[in-house]
Parts: sequence; structure tokens; C-alpha cells
Amino acid sequence: MTSQITPAQPAAGNWRALYTAALFETDTMKFPERISEAEKAIVARARELFSAGTDTIEEDQALDDALYALRALQSCLNFRSAEPSGATRAAKPI
Repeated sequence: MTSQITPAQPAAGNWRALYTAALFETDTMKFPERISEAEKAIVARARELFSAGTDTIEEDQALDDALYALRALQSCLNFRSAEPSGATRAAKPI
């Protein structure tokens, strides 16, 4: 999946687009970059909202959820890349 997001765009303003691009990326070589870009944009937006001091509970929760999902995705990718090629899990005998 190719995204039209460029680094010149303000990161905090497009965190949702970067987050979506990371979730739906199909090129395994681009996963780390997409996840990193999205995480940076989410953190920047969270800081922006904190500085504003306004009631933004819905977006705060969306940012938390998105960051959690990206970290879960990264964890899965790390686990997947650590498995030996062609390895399958054997069922444990009862």
C-alpha cells in the first residue's frame, strides 16, 4: 500500500492518516517506517492537545487506542520475524 502522506505535512494534524497507513501497509519492508511515523504523529498530537488544555477526552482516548494498537502490531511483527523460517508450533500433549 502506498500512502500519499509526505514528511512535509504537519505530523500532528494527520495522525489518523499515518495510523491507517501503518495498519494497512502490505510491504513488510515499510512496516517499521510506517509505524514509527504514526507513533511520532500520535505523540505530537497528544502533546498539542495537552498544551491546549481543552476538554478533548474523545481524541485523547483515540490517541491512546491508536498507540496501543501500533505497539501491539510492532510486537506481532517482532515475534513473527524472530520465528525460524518455516517453523510451526507443535501442539502440546495433554
